[in-house]
Amino acid sequence: MPAITITAILKAKEGKEDALRAELGKVLAPSRAEEGCIEYTLHESLEEKEVFVFYETWESEDALQKHIQSTHYQTYREITSDLIESRQVFKLRKTV
Repeated sequence: MPAITITAILKAKEGKEDALRAELGKVLAPSRAEEGCIEYTLHESLEEKEVFVFYETWESEDALQKHIQSTHYQTYREITSDLIESRQVFKLRKTV
């Protein structure tokens, strides 16, 4: 089974950019340490200060599901729920 790539685009609520950036940074190390994590990178838009993008690659669907169920991921989702205006998540597979 091919690796799974996730692109998650998060838009902070107005005035919450710094708080969101800080919380997003906390999830990087534990996520990168997970079994099955190939890449877990946080990007910040140069044009829109409120937009952040996670680019993740997981070895398998099982690895991705374990990540989603992990304590650090669940904590991040709970803490950031009041900081995020919108979230778009794209689950991708490489075609070529």
